[in-house]
Amino acid sequence: MEGTTVQGLMMDMPLLISGLIDYAATYHGDAEIVAREIEGDIHRYTYADAHPRIKKMALALQRLGIKQGDRVGTLAWNTHRHFEMFYAAPGVGIVLHTVNPRLFPDQLVYIINHAEDRLLFVDRITLPIVEAILPKLTSIEGVVVMASRERIPETKLANVMCYEDLIAAEDDTGFSWPSFDEKSASTICYTSGTTGNPKGVVYSHRAAVLQTMACSNLDFLPGHQEGVREVMMPMAPLFHGNGWNMPFTAPYTGSKLVLPGRNYEPDKLYELIEGEGVTITAGVPSFWLILLDWLGRTGNKFTTLRATLSSGSAPSLAMVGKLDRDYGLPYTQAWGMTEALGCTMPSLRPGSTSLTQDERIERRMVSGRACFGTALRIVDEDERELPHDGRSVGHLRVKGPWVASGYFKSDEGLDKDGWLITGDMATIDPQGHVTLTDRSKDVIKSGGEWISSIQLENIAMSHPEVMQAAVIAIPHEKWQERPLLLVVRRQGSTLDPNTLLEHMRPMLASWWLPDAVEFLNEMPMSGTGKVQKMVLREKFKDYAPRPESVRAAS
Repeated sequence: MEGTTVQGLMMDMPLLISGLIDYAATYHGDAEIVAREIEGDIHRYTYADAHPRIKKMALALQRLGIKQGDRVGTLAWNTHRHFEMFYAAPGVGIVLHTVNPRLFPDQLVYIINHAEDRLLFVDRITLPIVEAILPKLTSIEGVVVMASRERIPETKLANVMCYEDLIAAEDDTGFSWPSFDEKSASTICYTSGTTGNPKGVVYSHRAAVLQTMACSNLDFLPGHQEGVREVMMPMAPLFHGNGWNMPFTAPYTGSKLVLPGRNYEPDKLYELIEGEGVTITAGVPSFWLILLDWLGRTGNKFTTLRATLSSGSAPSLAMVGKLDRDYGLPYTQAWGMTEALGCTMPSLRPGSTSLTQDERIERRMVSGRACFGTALRIVDEDERELPHDGRSVGHLRVKGPWVASGYFKSDEGLDKDGWLITGDMATIDPQGHVTLTDRSKDVIKSGGEWISSIQLENIAMSHPEVMQAAVIAIPHEKWQERPLLLVVRRQGSTLDPNTLLEHMRPMLASWWLPDAVEFLNEMPMSGTGKVQKMVLREKFKDYAPRPESVRAAS
């Protein structure tokens, strides 16, 4: 009959997170999870070992009266118990809300109350944070300390429970995961809230599983050899964007998972990478700036690390080149954000085998290339779509099955055509390579023209004595805004403003050159490892250049 729709005859099985840990325990049961605990010791077990513990915690949550759709919060670092919660809560339809312990108390109170968390799971080291803010929390019914009984510190809080006691009290014999709608919420992560209050990004089971499958594509595992077990270490905290999906991707691929706890000192990271044979890491560029500086001073090298995946902010060409040339480590980038995890692939495009080392390094400066399942476009100020020619700069928009369609208790975030507003400025070339040129709010508008803060930062960091650089706009009577360069020098450096600006001058149009340079002892960093430019803008809002900081005339 004309016009009749023929349905596919495939089974309709929901894509649920619980299936990932079941698969890992069944087919990759011997793969290890290694975690540095809060106390500093190393905990080691397998997916097969974790599986019954996860099911018992799921049962414990149900016994405590937590129902499907309720939220439970975690205020915790990258430990094995925190990993277990990524399956125990969502596995029975409870929504896991990962809370950043580095936030200010007022922010913590706002997001925990906004999410209406019923329980808080905490590390022994984050328990004092909860003690301080609990009187202001309106929905919390109890606190679970993720430690053994003997390691729980004394506290005056009421209804404090021990994680290990809850597990010990349960019997998972005959337990099976419930089935429910794959579009149900699985986890919530709140954005950093650089403007206004933080906003809740709600991930679904379907989105998490689809993104796990996308992240397990060989394009996300550079240099992978058949039969080799990868060793993955997320340097991104688990409370940031589901730990960049590694708590799901590692079990799915049968990879050993290494969790760094709360200690991100370079010697401790190196100790784990070398000691556990880590092959792939994931983290923001700031981790690598600190680690590279430490490697340069100690002379250490990597023996197992094959690649690092980066996102969150743009790295400098100098850093990418140093990793490749001095350590043989390709620095790969994928574009994503809390609202849209991993929307580009970090690998080089097929047909790129003949590139020289310099060409490969240059190519790795892009923020990945379009991957199946997501759609990318750039638009101008009037929301008109711009061509993918690698030159046109516009506002980046994204769509996809693991892209947020709004925020928790809010419909903000999308443009009139239903695309997510990312806040990034970018170009896209005909092959789908995305190059970030700036954050919309960080672009410097000088005399009617745009100056990219990212490009200025990258050029500044090409000087060997510059460890970190940030560029912000300062008011200018004639030009509206002008760039101010803020720099953290390497240890022992005596670099002065004029020497740095002269280094930059040949690489820039003259009107792009910053008006002044100020040296800082350290950069203000967010809990996710990004420079807090709003803090810098506030600090320098009334800035008047000092004679010794101003560039010399050309």
